[in-house]
Amino acid sequence: MADTSNRKEELLSSPVEHIDIASFDGRVIIDAWEKMSFTSRDAARAARILQAAQEDPDCSVILTLAGSTSAGGCMHVWRDMIRNNMVDAVVATGASIVDMDFFEAVGFKHYQARDIPDDRVLRDLYIDRIYDTYIDEEDLQACDHIIGDIADSLPKGPISSRAYIKAMGQWLAAGNAKKEGSLIEECYRHGVPIFVPAFSDCSAGFGLVKHQVNRIKAGEGYVSIDSVADFRELTDIKIKAGSTGLFMVGGGVPKNFAQDTVVCAEILGHEDVEMHKYAVQITVADVRDGACSSSTLKEACSWGKVDVALEQMVFAEATTVAPVIVSDVYHRGAWKQRPRRRFADLFNDAF
Repeated sequence: MADTSNRKEELLSSPVEHIDIASFDGRVIIDAWEKMSFTSRDAARAARILQAAQEDPDCSVILTLAGSTSAGGCMHVWRDMIRNNMVDAVVATGASIVDMDFFEAVGFKHYQARDIPDDRVLRDLYIDRIYDTYIDEEDLQACDHIIGDIADSLPKGPISSRAYIKAMGQWLAAGNAKKEGSLIEECYRHGVPIFVPAFSDCSAGFGLVKHQVNRIKAGEGYVSIDSVADFRELTDIKIKAGSTGLFMVGGGVPKNFAQDTVVCAEILGHEDVEMHKYAVQITVADVRDGACSSSTLKEACSWGKVDVALEQMVFAEATTVAPVIVSDVYHRGAWKQRPRRRFADLFNDAF
């Protein structure tokens, strides 16, 4: 048993350190990339589009997150976009918000996998692997229980994921955070709503299932997540915002969910709703096999979702280019003149 404990401690000995966009000047790299070709020039144009969205006083910016960039070292990039008023709403996978951001907010860490044994060995040690990154499964289950405890504290009935994540932010801000400045807490403090349209498709699902099973056994009502309410609320934001820009990391459900708000607004009778004016997507998905998370940005124009004038696909692994793009825009400082939208204040929650 001692050997097993020592082996686990050895494997979980190198915490991931999150990159700081203020610690280096991305403008130097973007200016150089703009004079190059291939993905370098695409990434430079993406930075210019994000910068244009920041400079547009009428533009609200939506950040979408899919994949494991937060676990891989970009957690503070997204947090600092909120802190510095570069983003007005977030749409993400549950893993990005719960398994990664909330997980670290309650005091746990992600670790570099410098030594990767057989995955059966990792299973025996209760270590979960994301490529070359480790999570302690025991810590993750402790996080799951907290999710269930938060659900226990809320009024029974269906709520949007946005409302539930607001409750998570409220819980953290009430003195329960072990690590200050998580994405969830920053969004809560600055009135930036977070939507997770597939909320149960992550570690949160375990805590919520436990909450519901316990309530059912006790003959009591329970909390459930209403994904239709998510869609309605984000569409309300799109209608309120008018001009919008998308900064999309990865693809999947968050990408399409954010884009579809234009079509949903039209169906609700808002025929004057604008397509997303600015759009950047960073992805490794390949268009040739139909796997580019439903469409390229140009294709999205045919669906009435994204205008083609200011869009850029960047085919790269996001941890390599996103920090540089965001650092460039951070150092140019247009965010200092942006008004805070506080879209979360549009909604009245019963807690």
